[in-house]
Amino acid sequence: MALTSTRNFGKIGVLMGGPSSERDISLKSGKAVHENLAQIGLNAVCIDIKTDGIEDNARLITSSGIDIAFIALHGHFGEDGQIQAVLEGLGIPYTGSGVKASRLAMDKTASRRIFERSGLAVPKYKEEERSTYGAGWAGLHSDFSFPLVVKPATHGSSIGLSIVEKEEFLDRSVNLALSFDTRIIIEEFIAGRELTVGILGERALPVIEIVPKKGVFDYDAKYHPGMTEYLVPAELEEGLRAMVQAAALDAHKLLGCSGCSRVDLILSGENIPFILEVNTIPGMTATSLLPKAAKVTGMDFPALCVRLIELAYEKGQIKKTSG
Repeated sequence: MALTSTRNFGKIGVLMGGPSSERDISLKSGKAVHENLAQIGLNAVCIDIKTDGIEDNARLITSSGIDIAFIALHGHFGEDGQIQAVLEGLGIPYTGSGVKASRLAMDKTASRRIFERSGLAVPKYKEEERSTYGAGWAGLHSDFSFPLVVKPATHGSSIGLSIVEKEEFLDRSVNLALSFDTRIIIEEFIAGRELTVGILGERALPVIEIVPKKGVFDYDAKYHPGMTEYLVPAELEEGLRAMVQAAALDAHKLLGCSGCSRVDLILSGENIPFILEVNTIPGMTATSLLPKAAKVTGMDFPALCVRLIELAYEKGQIKKTSG
């Protein structure tokens, strides 16, 4: 049952920062969440997570005296289940998905295997490590053709991502991705419309189409104003829209996600929705995609934050009664 009054929330700790390559983005998300919670009179404090030390962070969170955690951490020690495990150990409810779902969603290979087994379309891909990539293009050309997409297996925000048009650029792109992760994914490039679907609770929000000015939705396109156009909602025929939303919701549920997520897809020229990844802690600034989609439904940013806290308390209550 959802809480009937925000006065029941207690002290809210907004966890932000983190030790990952996405720290700066996380700080922006966390500050936006904190400002909006404070704006509506809630007792919220910022907690800057600076390391991935389990004991250090457990002490930091305990000393803050919070009743619930709003996780605005992206990447390593935010979306990979580790901070969730710390909070569960402390008995503190938190927003977003649990330990297992977070770990699965963060690992693009593990999540894609689940999607494939359940019949969801994913791009053809191959996981590589530095040792297995030794054969270079010679070890890939029987399965792939250019252009290719190369990216780290466990990073978000398009960090380390490259679109590779020719063989001569492949090694450089692989080395870039390997500088962020020990495992990388090399996948077929699917030409089509770039879409994203926010999931709130068990409901798919309106589809957003992403139209980057330079054709690739990379880090610059995501975080530099004016580099990307967002069509909210996307202009899709009703049946196609429903199909895309259903695929996104299936991906969310298959990983066991809860609270919210954002599912990124490519809609091919044949109108097949290919799942790229599930983000368990989407960006949370006023211009981020999950808030954009929620706003179309009449839910402003503060209301979205409150709903996520309500869902966290509901999840915590279910765990208590089932445990």
